[in-house]
Amino acid sequence: MPGDPVVIGIGGDARGDDAAGLEVVRLLRGRLPPSVLLTESCGDPMHLVTAWDDARLAIVIDAVSSGAPPGTVHRGLPPHPGAGRHRSSHALGLTDAIALGRALGRLPHELVFFGVEGGDFALDAPVTPPVLAAIQETAEAVRQALR
Repeated sequence: MPGDPVVIGIGGDARGDDAAGLEVVRLLRGRLPPSVLLTESCGDPMHLVTAWDDARLAIVIDAVSSGAPPGTVHRGLPPHPGAGRHRSSHALGLTDAIALGRALGRLPHELVFFGVEGGDFALDAPVTPPVLAAIQETAEAVRQALR
């Protein structure tokens, strides 16, 4: 029997728009049923595999850089390894975690990806206004997906 749903925000607070996934999770704290696990991740593949192991539904949010306007929210299946579109801002991350999870037999039953298009990933930069708006939009979309 699959376990409870999990929402995983990936990112780093020190690199501007890269904090988008973390900020979505922080915004959702206290606004979802207690059965939904909320977790923050730096994108380490083993952490992701451990966080979603046996979940009925895993929703993963990360900043991406695909060339779309900053603040664009991409929703759907996670990117495939080597895909140029929806690239994560991390050297290792979601695609590596999916490959690892598949090899270990530790994937969630369903995986939904939200990519928030970033614009500024500079060290110590603040989250930009378009991404702040996308964080709100994504948090609401996650809430709807969990209904």
